Amino acid sequence: MMNNMRSAVRSSAAAVIRRRGYASEAGPERKVTVLGAAGGIGQPLAMLMKLNPLVSTLSLYDIANTPGVAADVSHINTRSQVTGYAGEEQLGQALEGSDVVIIPAGVPRKPGMSRDDLFNINAGIVKSLCLAIAKYCPNAIVNMISNPVNSTVPIASEVFKKAGTYNEKKLFGVTTLDVVRAKTFYATKANLPIAEVNVPVVGGHAGITILPLFSQATPSANLSQEHIEALTKRTQDGGTEVVEAKAGKGSATLSMAYAGAIFADACLKGLNGVPDVVECSYVQSTVTELPFFASKVRLGTEGVAEVMDLGPLSDYEKEGLEKLKPELLSSIEKGIKFASQ
Repeated sequence: MMNNMRSAVRSSAAAVIRRRGYASEAGPERKVTVLGAAGGIGQPLAMLMKLNPLVSTLSLYDIANTPGVAADVSHINTRSQVTGYAGEEQLGQALEGSDVVIIPAGVPRKPGMSRDDLFNINAGIVKSLCLAIAKYCPNAIVNMISNPVNSTVPIASEVFKKAGTYNEKKLFGVTTLDVVRAKTFYATKANLPIAEVNVPVVGGHAGITILPLFSQATPSANLSQEHIEALTKRTQDGGTEVVEAKAGKGSATLSMAYAGAIFADACLKGLNGVPDVVECSYVQSTVTELPFFASKVRLGTEGVAEVMDLGPLSDYEKEGLEKLKPELLSSIEKGIKFASQ
């Protein structure tokens, strides 16, 4: 009976992963490195990447405590071999040969702290990590989770440019959590099967720069303008909602780890030549006049295969787009200025 129960649990977990679009079959040898793997996002993200059959080598790095996380995760009976690295002297070894580097490193938000309050601490961390990436795995796809993403992605681009390794097709700001939230909130309000819902989210990854395009949501639901505006506001304030609910004891770590794992899986699928892999991400872009912008991106063997147009927008979304541009531009310029110092 116990064996039957275990089998049922495994089958149920596999079904959930398939519904969420997670890879279900192994592919070529791929090394994934998580920088900040002992943190609140890093630990659940490490576990989720260990569950991904596309990962053959999982490298976990942090300034401390990573060997314990690696030992724990390594006992999970899946394909990848896990190694933990701690301290700056082991950073190069952690990065060498990486196909995908995921960066959740940095300090979390606390109550009353805006994403800009995080800037001075996390910007310095990101800059130093990107210098190491440029040196030890310059061809890796980089998935930036460290906030404020609107600024840390431009910082990374400037560091890579100075090192002569910048490839705009391989640098991604992970905005998947905005999409995950928009899908969840929309499906709940419209009473739709959540696994079937898709909602593009464009712009940036903070406050009003997050613009969910509910007019393009599928399946379509006849929601009132009042509901659309409330859903937009809740999506924009999703991070604050979690910070306040945790009452000073954390931020959105578990849902962020899930979103990060989903996006990393999409990148791995793209690298492996799976066709028609499309996710929203914050990338170098010409979709608007801003140098970086989140929109739907088709992923391929070199990273970005195509940055897709925004498509038709409602009047409310057009208004939101114009409102977000000055704030997003300011964050981009702030990142570029920091990197040049």
